[in-house]
Amino acid sequence: MFPSVLAALAGAGFGLSLIVAIGAQNAFVLRQGLRREHVFTIVAICALSDALLIVLGVLGLGSLIAGVPVVLNIIEIAGGLFLVTYGVLAAKRAVKPGELTTDPSGAPLKWGAAVATVLALTYLNPHVYLDTVLLLGSVAGTYGDNRWWFAAGAAMGSIVWFSALGFGARLLRPVFAKPVAWRILDAVIAVVMCAIGLSLLWSFAQHVFGW
Repeated sequence: MFPSVLAALAGAGFGLSLIVAIGAQNAFVLRQGLRREHVFTIVAICALSDALLIVLGVLGLGSLIAGVPVVLNIIEIAGGLFLVTYGVLAAKRAVKPGELTTDPSGAPLKWGAAVATVLALTYLNPHVYLDTVLLLGSVAGTYGDNRWWFAAGAAMGSIVWFSALGFGARLLRPVFAKPVAWRILDAVIAVVMCAIGLSLLWSFAQHVFGW
């Protein structure tokens, strides 16, 4: 098999290993996929953002970020506050049966709000810079002349994953026809968002105050 193809396959596998996990971004994509709200826009933003970050990583931006810790500190505090706030809102949806009874999936999310949320979940997460930009970019560099094939494979893996998560969520709609299913989903989202958000704030405190 051609080295370029092997590099692309390796990139796809490595990229998927970084994004296929229960996280804030994936939880949001899944929820919007279940609601069938702005799915194409959200999937496109996630996939294109990953592709952009992968390219920046291959170009060496990861080394630059690693050399300026204050950048990650700013992202940690902003991302932590955002995720905790979003998690509290999800918890509020989960514990208010009145809203779940009249509208199991919650109030419709406007296009602008959906775009702003997915952008925040993507770019206010310092792990995306450590994993996608720094780590993936560094691994891609080991492939020499085939590093862009590795990057292309990783980007394709992101497209496949987010498309499956967003558009494939409709297969789960029968499960979420019951209000209790939405309550459980929002509870899980609340726990994930708050846990990640608090971990970012704790990381910020450790870096700044030495706790």
